[in-house]
Amino acid sequence: MSLPAQSLPTPQAGVDPGFALYVHWPFCESKCPYCDFNSHVRERIDQDRWRRALLRELEHYAALTPGRVLTSLFFGGGTPSLMAPETVAAVIARAEALWGLAPDCEITLEANPGSAEAGRFAAYRQAGVTRLSLGVQSLDDAELRFLGRRHDAAEARAAIALAARHFPRRSFDLIYALPEQGPAAWRARLDEALALGPGHLSLYQLTIEPGTAFEGAVRRGELIPADEEAGAGHFETTQEVMGRAGLPAYEVSNHARPGEACRHNLTTWRYGDYLGVGPGAHGRVTLGGGKRATRQHRAPEPWLALVEAQGHATRTSEALGPAQRLDELMAMGLRLSEGVARSTFERELGQSPEALFEPARLEALVEAGYLVLDDEALRATAAGRLRLDALLGHLLSGRP
Repeated sequence: MSLPAQSLPTPQAGVDPGFALYVHWPFCESKCPYCDFNSHVRERIDQDRWRRALLRELEHYAALTPGRVLTSLFFGGGTPSLMAPETVAAVIARAEALWGLAPDCEITLEANPGSAEAGRFAAYRQAGVTRLSLGVQSLDDAELRFLGRRHDAAEARAAIALAARHFPRRSFDLIYALPEQGPAAWRARLDEALALGPGHLSLYQLTIEPGTAFEGAVRRGELIPADEEAGAGHFETTQEVMGRAGLPAYEVSNHARPGEACRHNLTTWRYGDYLGVGPGAHGRVTLGGGKRATRQHRAPEPWLALVEAQGHATRTSEALGPAQRLDELMAMGLRLSEGVARSTFERELGQSPEALFEPARLEALVEAGYLVLDDEALRATAAGRLRLDALLGHLLSGRP
């Protein structure tokens, strides 16, 4: 059951997906109008108090996962580049003491390009950060103002150049399908981004998320978002330009040169184990032979008080049944161009993909050109990834 040969990567059959740690820093200088992440604005942050709390929650999860070795550590947010470099250094050092770090452990920190944060880059590198992910979002001043960003295009370019001086691996983000952004404008943004020499680019379509300022503007008729056809056109332009430049998509929104894919995110998309500490952080970790979903308290102040009182602020720790694991495995794995290796189905569910899905439905999706199923993996084609939500809904609704 397969399509003719296509330009698809070799699936990572039998590869250990790794063991990852995610640390959430919930604070930002301001809230962007498109953002629905767990981010909060505070006039003052007690860095010493937050450092102690993060270290205590690390210790709680280390006691539950003895004998594991971290293959990646990711500081996300919020705006982690508002963390004191001493806090970053302390978290890395404690993580190494508690679990140990693999020799090629990837340590990523998300940063904004503002001048004050860029000045900390050298200190973050000295603390042990090996990869910087910059939230550039656009290289055009008018687009940055629309997106509510505090930096301008000149600051973004300067931060990218500074990151290249300090970090062996780096990435930056751009947002496309802005209202009235034509295909020529987006192609020009991509060309300019590529000229800056990145090894990795994360390219996201603007979506109007519930509860955001943009969602309110749309509801009031003050903002008309790009339509579905325009978004699909920008997506296709992205695949063409990035593929030609040698940074093909290894995931729906992420493009990289060979060897430059984000190892931390690959662990989550390959459904490996990862711990989440900090306000609102999620985790997936195998304990006692079963996979559990963990979630920390979302609001910063309650999280902090709970950690100080009991050593952690876990809100839920839920055992995942086979149906939930399959849903998550597919939602994550089909985002990857490599797809889901047969060995991953066996590892997580003890069955082959043929046994997990209705055969006629699976066959129909393959014949329609949305899936490939061969001796190594189940993968979504480029056409399938373009309509992934619909594909997943159809596939997962048909189970034996």
